Amino acid sequence: MNTPNAERYEVRQIKPLIGAVVDSDKATLLSGRHSAEIRGMLEDRGVIVFPQVHFTDEEQVEFTKTLGKWVPEMHGDVFKISMDKTVNPQADYTKGAFYWHIDGTMQQVPLFASMLTCKKKAPVGGNTEFCNTYAAWDALPDEEKARLDGLRVVHSFVNAQLYVEPEPDLALFERWRALGTNELPLVWTHTSGRKSLVLGSTADHIVGMDPIESRHLLVRLRDWATQERFSLSHTWSVGDAVIWDNTGTMHRAMAYPLDCDRQMHRTKLEGEEAFA
Repeated sequence: MNTPNAERYEVRQIKPLIGAVVDSDKATLLSGRHSAEIRGMLEDRGVIVFPQVHFTDEEQVEFTKTLGKWVPEMHGDVFKISMDKTVNPQADYTKGAFYWHIDGTMQQVPLFASMLTCKKKAPVGGNTEFCNTYAAWDALPDEEKARLDGLRVVHSFVNAQLYVEPEPDLALFERWRALGTNELPLVWTHTSGRKSLVLGSTADHIVGMDPIESRHLLVRLRDWATQERFSLSHTWSVGDAVIWDNTGTMHRAMAYPLDCDRQMHRTKLEGEEAFA
């Protein structure tokens, strides 16, 4: 029989190659007793859902700290993701989240993980989709792995923003261009020895390849990595928390009415290894 102080902690897989649900009470998660297991699940499952745990901002930060080194946001402990500019002055930039991406491809050391909690959900749409780029690499034929390993990709803020604003004026384009580029491996060999694909909306072109052939390969690999068996779509309920391994997944938000009051709060964990 359950008692008021009984720990609740149950884990189940969502799909064979991605996702887990941890059904737990808040106190158990905040205690850190299962932190090592949760970290292990992040690499193995990519995405972990904590249904309707209803963290406050302070509790979300506290839980994030049990899993690694918490990184404060630019304007506070959490980043309030909203299309309302009175809530999120970076709303225009946030529109880039509607396209597949990895956080941190403009740095040498990307975030280890990010967590979102749902404060207000969209009336329609607004799911967050994830794909497992470890599993996508593992499933490629050996001959293709041999062709891809060693290729380099130039990433740019320009490429990501062209998804949002395909015909910028020159002044806007030059502001994007000023943020520079970053050359990364197409195939990331992690310190664990595992490999994952480094793709997403910032991927501009493959070094030394014909531009059209380069674009074709990047689109084909994105379609491969985001196919049904490697991906999942999370339908939000208020109070849900979702954390994902930013080094082995891509993610994107699905469309929703931009004038609605959808609001997510994000915390993040500092990167622990460089792209290699």
